[in-house]
Amino acid sequence: MNIYSLKIAWILGLLFILSGCNLATNSDSPVKARSFKLDDLAKSDVDMVLETQLNYSLEYLENLMEKLYKRNPKELRKGGWKSRKAAMQRVFGPGRANSFPGLRGKRSVDAMRLAFDENYYGDRVLALIEGIRGMLLDSYNGKRELFLMDELDPQKIYNTARNIEITVWKLNNDRNQEGQLYLISNETQGAVQNLSFERLFGKMIAVQDSTARFVAETTNRRIKNVIQSIASAVFIPI
Repeated sequence: MNIYSLKIAWILGLLFILSGCNLATNSDSPVKARSFKLDDLAKSDVDMVLETQLNYSLEYLENLMEKLYKRNPKELRKGGWKSRKAAMQRVFGPGRANSFPGLRGKRSVDAMRLAFDENYYGDRVLALIEGIRGMLLDSYNGKRELFLMDELDPQKIYNTARNIEITVWKLNNDRNQEGQLYLISNETQGAVQNLSFERLFGKMIAVQDSTARFVAETTNRRIKNVIQSIASAVFIPI
């Protein structure tokens, strides 16, 4: 019996055992267990760790979207949204849009480029956040859930971290013909500095880098370092 057959037999056996078990956790427990789903039987511990890492990145990204709209309310109006909540629901909520006409059919890193395009007059916050979201999912082969037979490419995940670094530099440095930043993020002038954007992006970079290394070690694959001058770097296709 090969490894694949053994995995299938193990899954079927465990499913039979659990079918008669009460899997509810103690509601008074201070530590809440991850809700069990039948699909979890087809996942390894590695799959669940990787899913958790992706969810962390998406949570940080959602926080960034809210903060960017707060600092750039004109982008909210350009997108025709009634509120920040409405805009965020269309990207991260259960009523997520299948497409965004304002992005000209672009997604992933192509949508991210729109946020820093002089000739783009749409919602730059949407372009950047939806672009990063698409990029993150592309590095996971377009999946929010992973199973035993799925395999990720650590190079793709590593490259997303480099693209996020480039995004941070562009937010702080790319300007239009009038010398204005395309999107306002960190506040470095004045007595009180606001570097909360930097911290959230830093967390996303750390998650992606640690995930890339984890995948490389568990699959015995190597990551090729990408060396670019950050000031002239371009987004890496995923």
